[in-house]
Amino acid sequence: MKMLSLCSLLVCACTQTWASAEDSVLAIGPADDAGVVMIRSQDTRQQLLVTFSLDGNEVDVTRQVQYSVDPLQIVQIDSSGLVTPQGDGHAVIRATRGDQTAEIQVAVSGFAAPLPLNFQNQVVPIFSKLGCNGGGCHGKSGGQNGFKLSLLGFYPEDDYEFLRKESRGRRIFPAVPSESLLLTKATGRTPHGGGRRMEVGNYEYRMLTRWIEQGMPYGHADDATVVGIDCYPKSRVMPQSTDQQIAVIATYSDGTTEDVTRMALFEANDSEMAECSETGIVTTLELAGEVAIMARYQGQVSTFRATIPLGADTSQMPEPANFVDGAVFDKLRLLGIPPSEASDDATFLRRVSLDITGALPSDVKVREFQANTDADKRNVLIDELLDTTAYADNFANKWNFILRNKKSDETHSSRKYDSGFFCPR
Repeated sequence: MKMLSLCSLLVCACTQTWASAEDSVLAIGPADDAGVVMIRSQDTRQQLLVTFSLDGNEVDVTRQVQYSVDPLQIVQIDSSGLVTPQGDGHAVIRATRGDQTAEIQVAVSGFAAPLPLNFQNQVVPIFSKLGCNGGGCHGKSGGQNGFKLSLLGFYPEDDYEFLRKESRGRRIFPAVPSESLLLTKATGRTPHGGGRRMEVGNYEYRMLTRWIEQGMPYGHADDATVVGIDCYPKSRVMPQSTDQQIAVIATYSDGTTEDVTRMALFEANDSEMAECSETGIVTTLELAGEVAIMARYQGQVSTFRATIPLGADTSQMPEPANFVDGAVFDKLRLLGIPPSEASDDATFLRRVSLDITGALPSDVKVREFQANTDADKRNVLIDELLDTTAYADNFANKWNFILRNKKSDETHSSRKYDSGFFCPR
């Protein structure tokens, strides 16, 4: 059911499957070291990405190409690049854009004899994707309308008990799986306070039906579990108002991997810069800058980072004074944002005092600093501020806020915190 190792997938995707920018051609992936997409079960879906590279720029054209499959009976691919198996065997997928074509081989196994479903790996992610185990639905502390699920599926063994045994098992009907309350409510055939969550015959419906048909297996104690996920590609420079398809690859405890793009949940850290669809299509908006898209699956998270250039002239960059300047200037070039002019003494003093100590400088300090003619006075000021107790207090408060430290007893004299830090007051 799972695919190739993640290392093989990513290494190949970076070095073999994807064409380099100098080639200026169409490229399709990801694949394993041999350039093959491995699909090991009828339940596996694979999101392909098609990239056009030209002059060092990579553009996603996954939904702009024409796909063809040979032979037709092995896999099916839709206009979004999603591959679903149709039978065991080998096939070739071709992506065509204008006069350019890229192709990739696909090998399907385990279709005629699929592996047993695992409740934690295949069923719980459906509840998360459909929002059933969210805090506003059955995942809240008291459940919803007599049915309770663990929040975001963190306790799958409890969810399994709730489904199979609670209320005398009324939610599952093994004799006729399609008549199970679990399915009739979610599809709107039976009144449901949460409304219709899926359609009859779609992927989620088929998975739940097959799970019931198989006898509602939970899985074995030694079955592989998800230990991490990765977004692919990791990052990309994207102009404003453009799209990028991302794929999410889950790594399991036995070292195997599987594409879980359509089961992952996506969220942008700045909704005014970019949006992400349920299927992993990132769309940049009108603002320039850098935005991260968080993908979440089975309690694991990963991010895709989009850089949206402003497009201004950055050819006249000042010389970096240290390695931090070098990193900042490189990022400004990538973003197409020219640096601001150097601040005057009063502005510098105010900003550095607030950054380091969290407080404004005194009137006396302002006059002394402006009267000082030493060319190195700014560096000297920084060293002075770093030696003050105000710096320690300011950053202790910052880290307390970030780590959300709490005292372990009721006495104000205690300095021990739940996070394990000893932080002076």
